[in-house]
Amino acid sequence: MRTRNTTNLRNSGPVALENGSMKANIESYCKLLSLTSVIDNYETLAMDAVKTKISYQEYLYKLLQQQIIDRVDRSINARIKKAGFKYLASLDEFDFSFQPQVDEKLIKELATLSFLESATNVLLIGAPGVGKTHLSIALGLEATKQRRRVRFISAEDLTNELIAANKSNTITNYLETMSRIELLIIDEIGYLELSKETSSLFFRLISKRYEKASTIVTSNKEFQEWGQIFGDDVIATAILDRLLHHSHPFLINGPSWRMKDLMSKSKNKQNLKD
Repeated sequence: MRTRNTTNLRNSGPVALENGSMKANIESYCKLLSLTSVIDNYETLAMDAVKTKISYQEYLYKLLQQQIIDRVDRSINARIKKAGFKYLASLDEFDFSFQPQVDEKLIKELATLSFLESATNVLLIGAPGVGKTHLSIALGLEATKQRRRVRFISAEDLTNELIAANKSNTITNYLETMSRIELLIIDEIGYLELSKETSSLFFRLISKRYEKASTIVTSNKEFQEWGQIFGDDVIATAILDRLLHHSHPFLINGPSWRMKDLMSKSKNKQNLKD
């Protein structure tokens, strides 16, 4: 059996110390291994290790742990950017006392993302300003933190994409791609009435995702008004049938957040006058 010359291996190749300072060589090796966080933290952690007299193994553990944390953070930030949220909002920022009709317990249960496993949908229905988009984004952010594939898109942009894909004869591929998104958030259904062609394409999208992946929908129109949105009661009923079959519908009839802010500013001005 052929034996390896371990002495030569230790004294040659990338393991051998190259010309230059120890710091330069460490950083060079870290760059080759894409360990950017190690470059940023190894000296500080080394000084802390000397002060606290921790073992070599514990020092190495802390250094690699920081690398993992930073890499995960970059991955999550990339997913947040790719999701296309119109702004960032968290559940901690949502004032459930201002919207008591919203089931806080259920929303926080949804934030565990168990609804994604059963391909359950979430429908947030209410007048403008009641917090529908805020809640949808907050749930979407929780999904990105768990490294789920998330896409946030306005109903107007979605219909434009559907029309463009149909005209370019790529609609089949487009629908297949959209069906693989684990959480699709469609915002502001109801502000624009759709053509018969667009309504049909929208139906195909919902059907493609039916019982395969979760969809969150926000709308300012109650369900009985969706026939006006899609220009056809039959298509509207078919779309709602698939969305509502496995779903958590929220009908929010509370006051507008924007009016709350306006009233608060008016009150402050009045107090200054008094």
